[in-house]
Amino acid sequence: MLQAERRTLHGGVCDGCNQPKIWQDSNKGKMQKARVLVIDDESAIRKFLRSSLPREQFEVDEASTGREGITKAALHPPDIVLLDLGLPDMDGLEVASEIRQWSQVPIIVVSARFQDSDKISVLDAGADDYLTKPFSVGELMARIRVAIRHSKKEDQSESPLFEYQGVKVDFVARMVWKDGVEIHLTPNEYSLLSVLIRHAGRVLTHRQLLERVWGDTYSNEVQYLRVYMRQLRNKLEENSATPKLILTEPGVGYRLKVD
Repeated sequence: MLQAERRTLHGGVCDGCNQPKIWQDSNKGKMQKARVLVIDDESAIRKFLRSSLPREQFEVDEASTGREGITKAALHPPDIVLLDLGLPDMDGLEVASEIRQWSQVPIIVVSARFQDSDKISVLDAGADDYLTKPFSVGELMARIRVAIRHSKKEDQSESPLFEYQGVKVDFVARMVWKDGVEIHLTPNEYSLLSVLIRHAGRVLTHRQLLERVWGDTYSNEVQYLRVYMRQLRNKLEENSATPKLILTEPGVGYRLKVD
């Protein structure tokens, strides 16, 4: 996380902007960039990411092994980690799991593995998102922006209000509106929406959603989750057949779109 004791946004308020926030230390007058740690054993990928990530927005650090990446994440905490799974000394899943023992830094897995089982395993281990190689720079940047914005919000006290794409939720009053009209949600529907909002922008696996809303005994009831998700979309989406708010990650889970 960014560590300056007194920080202000350079150039004023940045709410709603499409770029990660770049902070200015008001004590020293210096710009402090978001730090990205790339953990990947392929030098070509590291070089590509180093040149692709806009230099004015990010400071890029690199590690070619899992153990080196864990050490750098501990000694020089980054704002986000881009993690490959096929590392020479240990699996990326182990890296994500170990980092999660002491840090909540956003972790985006960038891997050539495309099996649903690989995605599910690493997301359950603590990763926040998964991008399959080859990927576009535009998509990677969008996912980085969402992850960093979400982590900044978590550094602050949680807001009692959520509003996006015509959906408004008041967590204190436990009330939900769609385009200004109050919507009735069942307790389970409300709990499911709350979990998605609290992890907005992140992919949540079927197991994660089932366990957080219904408990461990429901961890394999994927069809049960689909029924409730369909009901929730019917109430909140403009067209539940082509959802724009609650997106499906095929074979993996769901993500609340906030970008």
